[in-house]
Amino acid sequence: MTQTSPALKVTAALAAGFALLAVSLPVEAHSIWFAQRARQLALIYGVGADDLDAVGRMDKITSVTGFDENWQPVETSLRATGVIPVVDSEEPVSVVAAVMDYGDWVKMPDGEWHSANRKQFPDAVISEHNYKYAVHIKEMPKGAIPMIPGHKLQLVPATSVLPQSMGNPIVLKAYYDGKPTAGVQIITDYVNDPDQLPLVTGADGTITFPVRNQGLNVVTAIYLEKPKDTSVYDHFEHRATLSFVLPHKPE
Repeated sequence: MTQTSPALKVTAALAAGFALLAVSLPVEAHSIWFAQRARQLALIYGVGADDLDAVGRMDKITSVTGFDENWQPVETSLRATGVIPVVDSEEPVSVVAAVMDYGDWVKMPDGEWHSANRKQFPDAVISEHNYKYAVHIKEMPKGAIPMIPGHKLQLVPATSVLPQSMGNPIVLKAYYDGKPTAGVQIITDYVNDPDQLPLVTGADGTITFPVRNQGLNVVTAIYLEKPKDTSVYDHFEHRATLSFVLPHKPE
């Protein structure tokens, strides 16, 4: 008889307990993440398997940072190659991160989205400002993962070693403004299953779930920040990805 691990029981409880909350929040927006393309690390903009024109949106990238195995900064930048920006670095990097300010967006009663806010479109049903963040772990660095400057929302592994096999549990913690945060939506496989019912972080900001892929994993966190004045924006949407690759068997 197969036994369910305590960690996965916790995940099931969280999913059931917060299901109503999760379905009431928006999960349809695009994200940014890092993935390998032709042996180069590329910055991807899209949703699911839809890779859109990331080069045309490079002007919205406000920072790109790299770190070595000791969490020391490594000079890192993006270089446009066709429709894909790739990571350039003079030295090896263990972790690469990026921030995108995607600006104002409104959704109109007819379902159309426009790059504006409620000042320009008073009849909008949703008015928001979007921020997107991406962290990619090529190799797990030494020591605890710090808060990366500029990343208001960040997903951090709770252990110093990533799982090495699909199906093994992974424990992540969501930080907002540098503090562990409850109620953050988590999509565990953003590339292959972007429409899944999100899980939600617990009181201490943690979430546990089985790793979905023996290959690229892109986990997305979503948090809506309520402004003090909602006359212009209903919320600020913060969307952060954590990506990593589990190794395949030797060829």
